[in-house]
Amino acid sequence: MKQALIAAALLAAPVAAAEDPPKDAHHLALAAGYKAAFLCSGRWNAGQDVASIERDDLTGIYREYQDSVTNLPATIDEATRTVSVRFADNMPPRIAVWRPLLGCAQLPPGAGPDAAASLPRLVPGLTAPDLAATDAKAWPLGDAGAVQPLKKRKARAALDAVVATAFAAEFGNDRTTAVIVLKDGKIIAERYRADWAMHTPQRTWSVAKSLTATLVGRAVQKGLVDVNQPAPVPQWQAPSDPRAAITWNQLLRMNSGLWTAGPGNRTDEVYVGGALVAQTAATMPLEHAPGSHFNYSNNDTMLAALSLSRTLAEKDGAKDGVKDDGRHAALAFPFTELLWPLGMTRTTPESDWQGDFVLSSQVWMTARDLARLALLYQNGGRSGLGLGGEQLLPPDWAAFVEAPAMTQPQGRAEGYGAGFWRWGGLGAHDAVPALPAGTYAMNGNRGQYAVIVPGRNIIVIRRGFDLPAAPFQMPRFAAEVVAALDKK
Repeated sequence: MKQALIAAALLAAPVAAAEDPPKDAHHLALAAGYKAAFLCSGRWNAGQDVASIERDDLTGIYREYQDSVTNLPATIDEATRTVSVRFADNMPPRIAVWRPLLGCAQLPPGAGPDAAASLPRLVPGLTAPDLAATDAKAWPLGDAGAVQPLKKRKARAALDAVVATAFAAEFGNDRTTAVIVLKDGKIIAERYRADWAMHTPQRTWSVAKSLTATLVGRAVQKGLVDVNQPAPVPQWQAPSDPRAAITWNQLLRMNSGLWTAGPGNRTDEVYVGGALVAQTAATMPLEHAPGSHFNYSNNDTMLAALSLSRTLAEKDGAKDGVKDDGRHAALAFPFTELLWPLGMTRTTPESDWQGDFVLSSQVWMTARDLARLALLYQNGGRSGLGLGGEQLLPPDWAAFVEAPAMTQPQGRAEGYGAGFWRWGGLGAHDAVPALPAGTYAMNGNRGQYAVIVPGRNIIVIRRGFDLPAAPFQMPRFAAEVVAALDKK
């Protein structure tokens, strides 16, 4: 066993020196969970080495965790694909465990390594597609023929110049990992950081919210969900619980009316604390009438994903009478019904330790897979390009997610749809024109973006590891990409 601990050397200095401000045990448990989660996902979802993970994913994080994450000692076990981070002498380490396809899940504080055996896994026989065979397929279901450079020399030169600026300091930072620009479904520009490649995934952060909206749309297309009906959150089904009236639509549009601890709804207990989606997101009381107040909330998206999981499990369980099979159907749904039909074979949605997806943030995805997801919307909800693919979403689903229904964010230039931000009109800066009307986007922390410009059939993807004080200026960048394509 000792030989299996490839990184048994402690990956950081000893716990903070005595003169540092003391941290309480729970804070240290969260920091340890943060380090375990990102080392685990970065190592086995993305194939990154420890130095790269520490440089990118573990630097520039929430200030209150930075010192502890840097100093807490970690052990990586390549044989069991687990990461353990010690944070207290009287408690087991925080442990994150990798599973095929489902990525890393954190065990709750106090759980030892034996608990890893009880983590949910996909049913035997549901294996990932053959990557070599999938990659050989025509774009976008594979990678063949994906790139089609612009024929207009001036436009191509202008576009290349704009893309190059994303890797310099001009747009606020130089921590970009990937940029892809698509026109009419084909990649017309693509560039990666020196140590990055088209098959390197990284965490989507809140771009996962757009994926959740897409999975709900897939369920709508299959006749499993009506977004105008109440979302079946199990914890709200007691008689007279007013939260039982909250609809799928209100959850997707951040209009649930549920109370959270401030806008933005930090959900550290789930993301890095080992808490469960069901035991946290579903406990919030109402603060406003559903549909009457916008509050950007991780909980709303997690509740939509939880409701989808329970809907799928119930329908499958009712079909064959086996409850466990119902839960496996919920775990398989993203892969069999959306990701793999789109060619998104290197996307990993992660779950909590009881098997509920944390679909407000914890998804790992390549830049090309993000482009495939955006193309689904540009192509009217059909896989592939043109009319030959399968209708995965309702034909009007793109209009649904972009529509400014219900109340909107206050004090922001952007509007909000259903799991997507509305960017039409944004981008004006000096001589840079505003983005065209109808532009909408998937946005995520630390600079994850997919901007869809429907009227121009343009998609702009940017991935990075932004620092808090230097966010990437994506509206301006996307507007300059659109302007470059107008060059004659």
